[in-house]
Amino acid sequence: MNPTTPFHVKPESSAERKAFYERLTTKSAAPLWEVLGDIVRTEPRAACAPALWRYDDLRPLIMDAGDLITAEEAERRVIVLENPSYRGASRITQSLYAGLQLILPGEVAPSHRHTASALRFVIEGEGAYTAVDGERVTMKPGDFILTPSWTYHDHGNPGESPVVWLDGLDIPTVNFFDTSFAEHHPQHTQPVSRPEGDAVARYGTALLPFEYKSPRPSSPLFSYPYARSREILDRMAHSEPLDPRHGVKLQFVNPATGGYPLPTIGAFLQCLPSGFRGASSRSTDATVYCVREGNGQSHIEGKTISWGPRDIFVVPSWHSVRHDADEEAVLFSFSDRPAQKALGIWREQTS
Repeated sequence: MNPTTPFHVKPESSAERKAFYERLTTKSAAPLWEVLGDIVRTEPRAACAPALWRYDDLRPLIMDAGDLITAEEAERRVIVLENPSYRGASRITQSLYAGLQLILPGEVAPSHRHTASALRFVIEGEGAYTAVDGERVTMKPGDFILTPSWTYHDHGNPGESPVVWLDGLDIPTVNFFDTSFAEHHPQHTQPVSRPEGDAVARYGTALLPFEYKSPRPSSPLFSYPYARSREILDRMAHSEPLDPRHGVKLQFVNPATGGYPLPTIGAFLQCLPSGFRGASSRSTDATVYCVREGNGQSHIEGKTISWGPRDIFVVPSWHSVRHDADEEAVLFSFSDRPAQKALGIWREQTS
């Protein structure tokens, strides 16, 4: 069957059929044959649209938010990145939420926890920290940080400059299942029970504690410093053959399992060498990108998005994409690939 051919052609209507459908409606029922072609499709039909958020355009608004409301009042002072196709729905893709969070010098965002899993990718500023399960980690630009499901977390900025990071959460997925819970910590900030660097020392090497068994499906390592990730990426970029689609691409892992860092969200870091002209591919996981370094373009189903440092863009599900780099570029990205793979529904096309 041609992919453009509907899976099911709706039968012709008639007065008798319409009357029957009205009788079904009174019983909270409906005929499948009237909607079968819409709900069982020959291929994905993403409502999510390709979109770009230029950081330099958003930054003045982010700073204005810092003047208008405190971190404590807001709980989390975040500018939500809403996909143009989902205005008002607080989502950047069908399954994921994204936003830009600001914490000013001297501020503390109170400790809480929730069902949704979260990741952070630091965009600008130094000196702020995130605390997770009793350990604080200082945040630097490019760092990738996790707050797994139902872990207490708070943020503070004892530094001298504003700090902004990209939040990514699986809120739409959690809410799809009607499984959202949240609560505050009994204290404004959680007690620090482990020294900074403890998680890296325990889980961030080629060793694990003897007979280690993870208490949760997410990574026990919640900080992945950019300096180390960039060094590995650079080494591979100069020693490994380039992937024609992705350049050099790495995925962040759970060191205890080798799998994804969160059960619902995968995160990736890739390098596109100067002059790279990528081949086209597509996959069923809509992907959010944040440009860490460099300038270039991404061609998404014939639409060209030009991007530079700190810009954010989204590639919808089953949209062909290819990346070009005007100079060496580093892209961070995240998607719901782990959830799709766990359900056995993820698919990719590379030609």
